[in-house]
Amino acid sequence: MSKAKTTKAPAPVAAKTKQSAVATFDVTGFDKATLLDWYKTQQLGRRLDEKAALYLKMAKGWSYHAPFAGHDGIQLALGKIFRPGKDYLFPYYRDMLTSLAAGVTVEEIIANGLSKDADVAGGGRHMSNHFAKISIGLQNSSSCTGNHSQQAVGTGRSIRKYAGDEVVYCSTGDSTTSEGYYYEAVNGADREKLPVIFVIQNNKYGISVPLKDQTSNETVSDNFKGFPNLKVIECDGRDPMASYRALEEARAYVLTGKGPAMVHADCDRIGSHSNSDNHELYRPAADFEAMKGRDPLPRMRATLIANGIATDEELLAIEEANKQAIFAAADVVEALPDPAGSSYIEFLVPPSVVDYSDNSESRYVNDPSAPQLTFREGINTALIEEFRRNPNTFLFGQDVASHKKQGIFNVCKGLLDEFGNDRVWNAPIAEDFIVGTANGMCRYRKDIRVVVEGAEFADYFWPAMEQLIECTHDYWRTRGQFAPNMVVRLASGGYIQGGLYHSQNLEGTFTTLPGLRVVIPAFADDAIGLMRNAIRSEGITMYLEPKFLYNYRPTSASMPADDFIIPFGKAKIRRAGSDITVVSYGTAVHWSLQAAERLAAEGISVEVIDLRSLAPWDKDMVLESVRRTGRCVVAHEDKKTAGFGGEIASTITEELFRYLDAPVVRVGSKDTPVGFAKSLEAAILLNVDDVIGAIRSTARF
Repeated sequence: MSKAKTTKAPAPVAAKTKQSAVATFDVTGFDKATLLDWYKTQQLGRRLDEKAALYLKMAKGWSYHAPFAGHDGIQLALGKIFRPGKDYLFPYYRDMLTSLAAGVTVEEIIANGLSKDADVAGGGRHMSNHFAKISIGLQNSSSCTGNHSQQAVGTGRSIRKYAGDEVVYCSTGDSTTSEGYYYEAVNGADREKLPVIFVIQNNKYGISVPLKDQTSNETVSDNFKGFPNLKVIECDGRDPMASYRALEEARAYVLTGKGPAMVHADCDRIGSHSNSDNHELYRPAADFEAMKGRDPLPRMRATLIANGIATDEELLAIEEANKQAIFAAADVVEALPDPAGSSYIEFLVPPSVVDYSDNSESRYVNDPSAPQLTFREGINTALIEEFRRNPNTFLFGQDVASHKKQGIFNVCKGLLDEFGNDRVWNAPIAEDFIVGTANGMCRYRKDIRVVVEGAEFADYFWPAMEQLIECTHDYWRTRGQFAPNMVVRLASGGYIQGGLYHSQNLEGTFTTLPGLRVVIPAFADDAIGLMRNAIRSEGITMYLEPKFLYNYRPTSASMPADDFIIPFGKAKIRRAGSDITVVSYGTAVHWSLQAAERLAAEGISVEVIDLRSLAPWDKDMVLESVRRTGRCVVAHEDKKTAGFGGEIASTITEELFRYLDAPVVRVGSKDTPVGFAKSLEAAILLNVDDVIGAIRSTARF
């Protein structure tokens, strides 16, 4: 196996001039107009950096500010090599100069810093100093250090699949490389040979943590030199020209299709990590003295004078024009309105293809004489249908595309055979990578739909929570400019003697995340109707599949018509009753129906509601039913404590207290891990007798 390709950019020229004792840069190959434009941008960025600090002192805004001084070279070059409207650039929170050079205006920089409604990144919804302009390809990245590396790789994957000639730039600091998901991103880009350039701005500190406490290699790109398709390039990140040459070399390489590139830029962090950090508390005095002579701005200025590009007077004129531009922009932006507090509710969840008023379900009647689909077959059928309907639909995950296996529960059976490995493929066992790259794939075009098997069992999904949380607020954070159009499938729950890591229910966690849809069908027809809505709608849906039901015959139903789509948040009455309401979902719906059948012999009339969707959930139907019956039991397979049933019970108590003839009762599995032995599993998980006991006691209260 060949090792990663490594080149070093030419060392910066260290000439002395009569005008200055500052070491200059090598400007060979750069014309006068370019150099003057670059200086104008660099100097303007540094003055904006100072303006940000001034706003802080004046308590006018920019409450988070991470200065870029000392990173000037790589940031200027990165912004200039980026092609607005074509390439994709994922910046990090220190990338002010990158953003300015890429096409974010002075007004837009200040509007972001002051969290104004006019902020193009997201109207003040995201932290200041997190610059974005999605209209030109500058992505809105999170505060979670370097998690955009996963999304960058996903975007690169879409470029490769659609044979595009765009380039993805992923910019981070050195400390990001300590994150496991960054390694996953580089590994994925290398394995898939994607057009992604990882830019590491190495300033030797992660807030107060020095590089030696982060990694054994001072040049952190050395940690990645074992990847066979990755081209590693080192440069002086203070020098704009050297940085640009390095990025040009990287771009030329990734456009060959041979693999990704990594540009390691050696930088200085001249200021503190941010306004809330005092670097004098942990940095040696020698650091500050050494950085003075390496400051990129005076070196760029001296370079232009030494090479006859501009006179001191000409540069003073540029600097004065920049100052006036900032003053003028500040006057305009400071007068702009802040976002309305009441607007927080907007852009929480993208619109779905059908809403609550849709009644296509009422036209469907299960035909027992027609071929019956099991729950598993319903999901499989829906997936195949949607893949035929939209050729921009993709599926990947663990074990979904092996030649004959195609999913450990056979839910994905046949998709690889019909749609091929270009649309259905195996992912590495890296759950965060699966979800993060799915997010990135959606950024390439709006009609892309990505279905992922987030983990083989729901229990193994926890590593992906970092990226899932990112997905939940993408739409809100960008004020509707981007939504990850994803369906995350998870085989959930127990009753298969799976024990630990094969029996968990995660919906109690998922429903706490604003911006996330959560659905749990319990019948084959619902599985089809909800999958159609989930794939066709914008935004992210957690599609939880109770694995016990896959081949459970009572879930079977006939194939619904093509227009059968179940709205999110619309429950269904599975059995009408008058004495007590049971609210349930998933496997527990079937236990509740069995309980209701047995209790009918005792004269207890039980109404069973199948929620089907938890986020949103059908409050109207539940409240209407409980208002009639006066009693309610909430049954679910998840643990009783902190399960979603608590939310339902609380809502009923808050809104219907005067109508209740008994306390609302929750019944679920025991508050313990699920044991492997059959006897332990049977004692721990919710069963029909548990539901019967809860109904009896509530009915007789």
